[in-house]
Amino acid sequence: TDARDPKAVTVAVSTAGVFRTLDGGASWTPSNSGVSAVFLPDPNPEFGQCVHKVTRDGASPDRLYLQNHWGVYRSDDAGAHWTDIGEGLPSTFGFAVAAHPHRGDTAYVFPINADADRVPADRRCRVYRTADAGKSWEPLSAGLPQEDHYGTVLRDAMCTDDADPAGVYFGNRNGEVFASADDGDSWQQLASHLPDVLCVRAALVG
Repeated sequence: TDARDPKAVTVAVSTAGVFRTLDGGASWTPSNSGVSAVFLPDPNPEFGQCVHKVTRDGASPDRLYLQNHWGVYRSDDAGAHWTDIGEGLPSTFGFAVAAHPHRGDTAYVFPINADADRVPADRRCRVYRTADAGKSWEPLSAGLPQEDHYGTVLRDAMCTDDADPAGVYFGNRNGEVFASADDGDSWQQLASHLPDVLCVRAALVG
């Protein structure tokens, strides 16, 4: 949703792509320019991409981040056009993307090895953060498991809260939940031995 306009909504649909409405859902327009569909005969269709997650930048409302079936992208015009920002990641396949709640140009992804090998990239438990809108990425692993790891993070299983510094959270298909209270710099495990963690949400209660 767009806080500036309640009628403006952007949705991400697997096997369909990004669609936008500016009239509260009365009409929808595909919005996938620049997002590649490497698994289709035509890798640049108007729609048909497999978009796993879209999130909005914490400071620039027209800036969006997108995790595709293959590819990580940024839009600077509310989704009208997309730019590939996957360089520097160990894999551009993944499900989750989350934006820092206050700090512009800052977002988080959890790379997965491949669509046919759905475990963490290089079998290492690492969140990747960009602080420059995708020009570069840094791995965040302090406090996360260091041995071979197989906990896949799905599209709704990563989020941030509204704290300052921000809390960042993710759960995985191993039934584990991890949290950072310092923008992702360090982590601690909150839970284990749960069923598959499909969705994680966080809120400040005061």
